[in-house]
Amino acid sequence: MSKDILAVIEQIEKTKGIPRDTLKQAIEAALLSAYRKNFRSSHKGVSVVLDPQSGEIKVLARKMVVEKLRDSTTEILKEEAERLGFRADVGEWIEIEVTPRDFGRIAAQTAKQVIVQRLREAERDRIYEEFSEKEGEVITGVVVRREGKNVIVDLGKTEGILPPDEQVSTEEYRPGSRMKFFIVEVKKTTKGPRIILSRTHPGLVRRLLELEVPEVHEGWVDIKAITREPGVRTKVAVESRNEKIDPVGACIGNRGVRVKNITDELRGEKVDIIRWSNDPEVLIKEALSPAQVLEVKLDEETRTAQVIVPDDQLSLAIGRDGQNVRLAARLSGWRIDIRGSGKKEEEQ
Repeated sequence: MSKDILAVIEQIEKTKGIPRDTLKQAIEAALLSAYRKNFRSSHKGVSVVLDPQSGEIKVLARKMVVEKLRDSTTEILKEEAERLGFRADVGEWIEIEVTPRDFGRIAAQTAKQVIVQRLREAERDRIYEEFSEKEGEVITGVVVRREGKNVIVDLGKTEGILPPDEQVSTEEYRPGSRMKFFIVEVKKTTKGPRIILSRTHPGLVRRLLELEVPEVHEGWVDIKAITREPGVRTKVAVESRNEKIDPVGACIGNRGVRVKNITDELRGEKVDIIRWSNDPEVLIKEALSPAQVLEVKLDEETRTAQVIVPDDQLSLAIGRDGQNVRLAARLSGWRIDIRGSGKKEEEQ
């Protein structure tokens, strides 16, 4: 066993990056625990040493040299110490080997268990480090199963969790379904990394745009704001850093192919791309698209916008269940009150 264990420790250090001293100390600690348990030893002066050169395992007991023996567990006669080759005076402490004959079998089993455990820990740490760097990124995964209300997703090297509040109510998460997820958080636990995923996070849309639109990825087009009603509609405000680049056109793509790819990934969720403006009136008009806006009046004190649209555009501007105006209000940061042009004329 002696040479085998050293070879295993060396191999693990090379392939898994676990320092041999760390592994050696872990094995020694586990062997000491196994010795105490199997041989019912309560002597605090006992230690287990793994020789780094030979791989030999020894159990050592610290004992005081005495002339008259009272406690054989913690004391040794001077004559006995000399017989063992020690030159020690009475009152001095020495370490003598007390390795039991059948300790080799126990040591082999214990060392194997420690090595397996440390390999698992090292793998968990490696996966945690890898995924902790991906927080805020998008990853492709495959739905595996449900555990209660959570959806478990296969991420390749480990599994992620899609909690109920990160699920889109209109989506079905069937086993085998492949989709992209936003990595919200990576937590370190004793069982390995706990990776929280999302299909509702606005960051998912941002990252999808970065993947689909080179101009966004390269920084020529900035995403200024995103607001979502997951599974239904998203509005994205964009701005160009280059006068020659149309930010809306770049995101939509030729014949709408780029925004269609994002909509497909979001399982049919509509994505409106609008031009950002620092002028609230202009931004509100853009945010209410596809409806046509005739007039916007701002009340700075209440931060309310009175918006007039053609009568035949009123329902479009408001959207189903108020969805369009609600998203526009969140995107612009203004409370929006919409009226039809006919109602305005009546009031006048």
